[in-house]
Amino acid sequence: MKIAIIGKAADAGNYVKYVESASLEPVVTLSMGEAAHCDGLLLPGGGDITPAFFGEKNAGSRNIDTELDILQLQALELAIRSALPVLGICKGMQIINVGLGGTLVQDLPPASCAVHRYEDGDKYHASVIEKNSCLHTLYGESAIINSAHHQSVKLLGEGLRAIQWCPEDRCVEALVHETLPVIGVQWHPERIRETRTKLSGGPLLSYFVSLISASAAQCCS
Repeated sequence: MKIAIIGKAADAGNYVKYVESASLEPVVTLSMGEAAHCDGLLLPGGGDITPAFFGEKNAGSRNIDTELDILQLQALELAIRSALPVLGICKGMQIINVGLGGTLVQDLPPASCAVHRYEDGDKYHASVIEKNSCLHTLYGESAIINSAHHQSVKLLGEGLRAIQWCPEDRCVEALVHETLPVIGVQWHPERIRETRTKLSGGPLLSYFVSLISASAAQCCS
């Protein structure tokens, strides 16, 4: 299976290793033609999304790459049209939300758990998971996760449902689409420290693979 990682090669190292850990073939690309020939789409973490794409002026967004935003939004649109499974991580989850008409909190208040950092760049904090959701099956009703973001989902995009939250500030930590094989997480499964959290990104990646297998089977039926 080929997984398109829509981003720049210099920034994709952890995501490449993550995909390879499941014996999948990562394809780091900014080409919609290449993405269209892959079996799944991974939207990686990165800077902030251009606020105009969700109808706002800049109010604290930074590290913006509008050209990359456009390509990632185009890749998401391609995947939705083709029912291609999508996994969004951090910014990638926000791309999913914005691409489906949602909005973002551009700069979380200092009291938010999400803006505090440990020395490794991540904040490890508690989360709660919706019962009967795919993440509940994978990780149970709560999990310690790692975040490194100063923005969060505000208004959910069309067809999306939040399934994981930070109990400290109610930031959405994961969402799924109600009918499409699309899942996004605000945390970083590709680099989470299992020794600290007793949680691995492996089950989430395996679930993504199962979405790809189910999509392929449906196309062939």
